[in-house]
Amino acid sequence: MSAPSSPAFSNRSAPPKSDERIAVIGAGIVGSAIAWCLARDGHPVLLLDRADPASAGASFGNAGHIAVEQLEPLPSIELLLTFWRELTLCGGCVHIPLHRLAALAPWLARFTAAAFHQQRNTPSLAALVRPAADILERTLRDIGRPELLMRRGHYAFWFGSRAREQAAREAQEARERGFGIEPAPAELTGVIKARTPGAVAGLWFRDSAHVLDPQNVAAALVQAAVRAGGQFQREEVLEIFPEGGRVAVRTAGQLLKVRAAVVCAGVQSAPFLRRFGLRAPLTSERGYHLEFADTPALSDAPVVYASHDLIVTPMRGRLRATSYLEFERHGAPPDVRKIERLRRTLEGLGYTSRTRHDGWVGSRPTLPDYLPGIGRAPGDAPLFYAVGHQHLGLTLSTPTAEAMAALVSGREPPFDLRPLDLRRFGAPRPR
Repeated sequence: MSAPSSPAFSNRSAPPKSDERIAVIGAGIVGSAIAWCLARDGHPVLLLDRADPASAGASFGNAGHIAVEQLEPLPSIELLLTFWRELTLCGGCVHIPLHRLAALAPWLARFTAAAFHQQRNTPSLAALVRPAADILERTLRDIGRPELLMRRGHYAFWFGSRAREQAAREAQEARERGFGIEPAPAELTGVIKARTPGAVAGLWFRDSAHVLDPQNVAAALVQAAVRAGGQFQREEVLEIFPEGGRVAVRTAGQLLKVRAAVVCAGVQSAPFLRRFGLRAPLTSERGYHLEFADTPALSDAPVVYASHDLIVTPMRGRLRATSYLEFERHGAPPDVRKIERLRRTLEGLGYTSRTRHDGWVGSRPTLPDYLPGIGRAPGDAPLFYAVGHQHLGLTLSTPTAEAMAALVSGREPPFDLRPLDLRRFGAPRPR
């Protein structure tokens, strides 16, 4: 029996003929943005997810930061040489559980190989990241929700004897990339220093942005798609497969034969894509957050504590503190030790709360080269995909959606998608 449609997103108009639909599988922030762009372009869209838009996973719990400064994929030779410093055992934010090493070995091997190609891969990621705040701002303005985005940049702080050196190096790199960078305001720096005595150095990155609530952004995009004639259904997709030049989508309640389909189902995308000859070596890069509803913000923009690997973002009615890259199995219970460590770190930085938040964990879908997978499956079936947006899902959502709308419509995409084709990982193994 199929789950009922959520009233907030239902469309009472009669559904289009099944052979005219474009099914978007997955209502995270990427799928929600794609649904809007396709509906805007006049396509009959059917967005499918077992839950409401961005009500779970990284699309719900991310830091809300539009990270236009993060142009380079994570794998690098420098990281390979110093990765041990980033491990949680050494006080960092990266955790690879020992029991996961065997399962992760092929992924880690690809990650290592990608580290030697960071310079080659950077332009492909940067092309989507650099204009992300502008595209999101335009998108939210077009759907009548510009108030969800704040264009106030973000602040970053370093602590300890090397704080000034680290900030100076970061500022130089930012300027070389063409970003606006200034010293953090003296007043904010003073507040930070009073909370954490010792050497402190801070920068203001003018070009980044943040949203007031990631889930509200996804909901607004889906509501706009519905107003443009699209539909949203709470249906769990069980499988998809080629069907006579079209795509069949089997849910818990029905079998749909659609004109085309777009897979953007996060870490659960790989089985869907395998039927179409695509290998998507996705892993779960889990993040954690804590929220404080009764703690005043230090600024009207996110504050990155670079020496502590965390970001604190002012959102609507609360602060959200986000950290960790945990390579644990999707769906595994949260590690309460990480939540408590995050709480202690925040208390050490002067963030206290009278109310206790239990913490949140969610899976970021990540490919080993830290490039997204965006493209069309080989063969005759009109199957498209947008997967593997790692910890930049919110940032990359609307640039990806613009590219996907062009791809589905037969237009030249605004970005070169060839390096993002999943065929870079080879064909799937026979099962």
